[in-house]
Amino acid sequence: MSRLSAPKEPETTPAEDGEACALPAIRDAIDVADGWISFARFMDLALYGPDSGYYVSGRRKFGREGDFVTASGISGLFGATVARQVAQVLEASAPQVLEFGAGDGRLAADLLNALGESVEGYAILELSPALREAQRATLLAQAPRHAERVTWLDRLPARFDGCVVANEVLDAMPVHLVAWTDGGIMERGVARDGQALTYADRPAQGAVAEAAQDLARRHGIAAPYLSEINLAAQAWTRSLADWLGTGAALLIDYGFPGHEYYHPQRRSGTLMCHHRHRAVDAPLTLAGEADITAHVDFSAVARAASGAGLDILGFATQAAFLIDCGITEILAATPASDARAYLPLANQAQRLLSSAEMGELFKVLAVGRGVGDELVGFARHDRRGAL
Repeated sequence: MSRLSAPKEPETTPAEDGEACALPAIRDAIDVADGWISFARFMDLALYGPDSGYYVSGRRKFGREGDFVTASGISGLFGATVARQVAQVLEASAPQVLEFGAGDGRLAADLLNALGESVEGYAILELSPALREAQRATLLAQAPRHAERVTWLDRLPARFDGCVVANEVLDAMPVHLVAWTDGGIMERGVARDGQALTYADRPAQGAVAEAAQDLARRHGIAAPYLSEINLAAQAWTRSLADWLGTGAALLIDYGFPGHEYYHPQRRSGTLMCHHRHRAVDAPLTLAGEADITAHVDFSAVARAASGAGLDILGFATQAAFLIDCGITEILAATPASDARAYLPLANQAQRLLSSAEMGELFKVLAVGRGVGDELVGFARHDRRGAL
């Protein structure tokens, strides 16, 4: 999940001696794999490892006392506005919502409060026991009238009709690191240096090499160049076609179309960690202690969806999407004359919409089938042509 943090800082570590040790699960994985694992494998263990992965642990992640703030943590305006798009999808499909990676549960609570009786069931697919408990607590506190309609899933459904919501999920899926060099395409993985971790390059192979070659052709990537390839996000998107019946998925995250993601000036990629509300470049030393994310290549995600038989229903910046969904109307429901109530909401809306905050960097991609091609969130600012 990403993440509104201060600008990236030089590498730092929470260890007092400045040299953090690798998590045991990561050290063991490297040893079993003859001294080298892909960065995607490392990221998976660092974030989701069963014993000490970042999202599995009880560490506080969201809000002022955590490591980052998401859109729903900034303001209930976000969920209330997104609910207008969700409601349209439900009317065209079924009164069911499935949210992936619901964080601290605030978005679920806001959506349920806004949708009311129009949603009959709200499922959350969340694998972290700690986050499930946090979500239950939030729902009981903020949406008590609707909490009984929420269920938690351990696996994907065989079929789902309704609206899928994935807010800041794709950016936390494990990515492969790839270096285009004069000597060929290399995959940057992780090895051990005693108890610490270090980067190590090997010639890219298989699906990673094929994807890297395709990106080089599409975007004219010239060495030296380092970036990420998110094969997991593409596979996850393709899987939607296997179980999504009639409905749509709203994929909300920060990132770019492919031609912007792999721009010549973005030669060091987008990988970053979020730790104590700072964006830091220290994935190896902060493993298990910080969120690790990469921006989303929305063109690759859209190609994966289309290739699997889903329709591309819309693409827009978060600001444009929220405006088309009517965030200004929702804000106007609070009288400006009531300064104590209105001014905090106006400031929150500014953070959601401003190009200097979340408005432009965050995007919304809608994919699905059987719900038409005129979604309210893309009525005036659809940018599918940019994909």
